[in-house]
Amino acid sequence: MNKLSVAPLFQPFKLKSLTLKNRIVMAPMTRSFAPEGVPGENVAAYYRRRAENNVGLILSEGTVIDRPASSNDPNIPLFHGTAALNGWKQVIDDVHAAGGKMGPQIWHVGSLKSPMTAWEPGVPVESPSGLVGPGDSRGKAMSDEDIADTIAAYGRAAADAKRLGFDVAEIHGAHGYLIDQFFWAGSNQRTDRYGGSTIEERSRFASEVVKAVRAAVGEDFPIILRLSQWKQQDYSVRLADTPERMGAWLTPLVEAGVDILHCSQRRFWEPEFPEIDGDAGLNFAGWAKKLTGAATISVGSVGLGSDLTASFSGETAAPASLDALVQRMEREEFDLIAVGRALLGDPRWVAKVLGGAHDELNSFSAAALAELV
Repeated sequence: MNKLSVAPLFQPFKLKSLTLKNRIVMAPMTRSFAPEGVPGENVAAYYRRRAENNVGLILSEGTVIDRPASSNDPNIPLFHGTAALNGWKQVIDDVHAAGGKMGPQIWHVGSLKSPMTAWEPGVPVESPSGLVGPGDSRGKAMSDEDIADTIAAYGRAAADAKRLGFDVAEIHGAHGYLIDQFFWAGSNQRTDRYGGSTIEERSRFASEVVKAVRAAVGEDFPIILRLSQWKQQDYSVRLADTPERMGAWLTPLVEAGVDILHCSQRRFWEPEFPEIDGDAGLNFAGWAKKLTGAATISVGSVGLGSDLTASFSGETAAPASLDALVQRMEREEFDLIAVGRALLGDPRWVAKVLGGAHDELNSFSAAALAELV
């Protein structure tokens, strides 16, 4: 692959107040290097290195909102409180000084435990129905007051992101965490207006979060929402098994104020609805763009030969061809591509791709999780 062949990845992108020099996004990846929730100089340097090496947009690791049980790991960064926000101010200032753009991923884990620690928050965890998944009880069902306070906390976090100088904010609504637990019938068995038998009904909480964030940041500040069909609780789950149901799920979220849908798959090249002929085998992000008209980010094992579950079970993931990605970008199936593990292990990954140094791309090993490279 030569330098010219990756040109579609290096086209500028503009949406509202956001202007990017290329289409490559650093995917949010939990790192747990923020003692007591405060990101330090090592975290700032970790993100700055990616900005220095041509990442178009950096999305931070998940950073939790101001709720008593929003975190499941004491070393996950907070996005509230003076000390943590001062730490994030250093992060964004360093990224901007290096010519980068960045947004925090604001997050509430719901009732999902971390696989990396046995730590507990010291107060009952909260979720739509006191469930992690079908038949798996943990913590308490959220009251109306809990829901209202949580929605307000998302809004405050977004307002702080804009005040600190971030370029966008991403809401984490994927992978089995709180917002996704409202989407999923397996964890949302409420009978009030935040529950229901359809995905449209169970999306009310997410829509109200988006509306609160939009009210907090104004109309010109871009809002990203990360979504997935699969859950950590069950990789086979599908919230929408037809394009019609996907449209019913996603369209109200865009109408509520989402600018960019960040569509998480385990393998980005797989068609979302393989049983449907035509549409060039669109993936999740491709269908989301087609159905809603919103800009989309695709993600899932970009640049590596195996998915994250294989890596985290100890397998080394070797570099893989970017040809399929370039082809999809050429036909504008989606607008941006998020790179996770490849960038986690190598801050120079984008610079190497741009410079044609594909033989210098690194394999990924789970050992990379133990340090901030």
